Parts: sequence; C-alpha cells; structure tokens
Amino acid sequence: MGLRDFGYVEGRNICIERRYSEGKDERLKDLATELVALKVDVIVTWGTPAARAAKAATKTIPIVTAALTDPVGTGLVASLARPGGNLTGVTNGGAELSGKSFELLTELATGVKRIAVLWNPANPIQPVAFREAQLAAEAKRLQIQSVGVSDPNELDRALATMNEERPGALLVLQDLMLLAHRRQIVGFAAKSRLPAIYERREWVDDGGLMSYGVSFPDNFRRAAAYVDKILKGSKPADLPVQNPTKFELVINLKTAKALGLTIPQSVLLRADEIIQ
Repeated sequence: MGLRDFGYVEGRNICIERRYSEGKDERLKDLATELVALKVDVIVTWGTPAARAAKAATKTIPIVTAALTDPVGTGLVASLARPGGNLTGVTNGGAELSGKSFELLTELATGVKRIAVLWNPANPIQPVAFREAQLAAEAKRLQIQSVGVSDPNELDRALATMNEERPGALLVLQDLMLLAHRRQIVGFAAKSRLPAIYERREWVDDGGLMSYGVSFPDNFRRAAAYVDKILKGSKPADLPVQNPTKFELVINLKTAKALGLTIPQSVLLRADEIIQ
C-alpha cells in the first residue's frame, strides 16, 4: 500500500488485518463488522461497495478508500473538499472513464456496429458507468448490447447469450466481482475473437487485449499517505477526497496478434505500457 514509504513495517510497528470478499459483495458487511470488532485504528477499503459496507459498520473508526466512485452522489461524504464524517481517500476517476474506454475500443475495432458491455447492475455505481458507455455509443451511432451480471452464477449464461448475438467488440466495466472472474471472461473474449477493453491492467496481464483506467498502485500510495496522517492525529473529516492524477493505457500485442488485429499507431503512441 505504500506504508513502507512512511516508515511502517508490518510486524514491527504496524499490524495489518486483511479481509477479501473474493468478488462477493454480499460478504462485505460481515467482513467490515469483523474489522470493527477488532477495534482497528483505520480501515482501508477498495471500491464503492466496500466503502459503503465499512461506513455502515462504523461511524467512528477512520476509513480511507483507495478507489471510490462519486462519493458525494452516493452520500459517503458531504463534499470532496470537506468530506465530514469518518471517510476520505481517493476516487477512481468516475463513471466517465467508461465513455473514454468505449472511444478507445472503437479506434481498434473499426467498422463494428454492435458493442457488448459487460457490467454488474448490483453495483450501485455501475448504472452510471453504463450510461456513460451508452452516451458514447449514441455519439458514434453504434448499438449497445447490455450484458448485466450481478451474481457469478449468472456469468456462464450471460457469456453464452452475448455470443449468440455476436457483437463486434466488448467493453467490461470496472467491478470487483467481474475482476475476480477475469480469466474466464478473458478466455471467452479470446475464444470468440472479440476485441475487448477493460478498466484495470490485471486483465491485460492475464491475456486481455487492452485496459485503460486509474493507476491503482498510485492511488494506494496516496491512500497510504492519508493513513499515515490519521495515525498521527489527523481526522478524515478534514482530509479532502482526492481525484486520481495518474491513468494508464496498457496494450497486449501478443493478444492483438492472436486476434489478427493491428493496433493503430495513434493508439500505440498513447500507451503507457506495451506487453509483447
């Protein structure tokens, strides 16, 4: 998380209790309750559902989030400048990233008429992100195939249905449940020969074609700075919620070759990293 940069060493001067929902949002409430029962000094969260669960579990323990969408709109903070309450942190760039991802995808998948969007309707932020993708499609006069998956058990059928309608490309919106099943989704895109874009680089590391989104290592380093401030006496209410400053475009040329896809030079020049 970057805590070492501030002199913290686990087992020496800090103890870290880790909890992971494995992409199952229904587990977040119990995990947050566990951490509150341990009387930890700070709770660090990743993603809006986790932040909401932590906020519901405690009004006193400071919460620092490393990835949050629309914290004002979701009621988690009063304002970005003065969040109030016990939660602060760094946003993940907002739902508008989905529109930018859509536009990047159309630069690769030229000539397609229909683009599938895989998203999680149970995630409170996803409808806003999906709408951004819809607006981008309308601007380019393209059709959207909505593929909503709110439970991992629905994924197989959703992918089969998507394949039946034969879209020309695929946009996967950022969601922890979908992220947990990224190898299955990336494998489906490869088998179906679908150019696809994702919003986290882990997808590309696992064989996905391209990702565009916030640099989460950078977000976690900035969140670590807030953890340090809080442990030294600062209050979350007085620490402004920050917007990300670093975004990254990652392209997997090996996957592009397997798809028979030539990445335009204009896109390659914008890439922060190219996987050969």
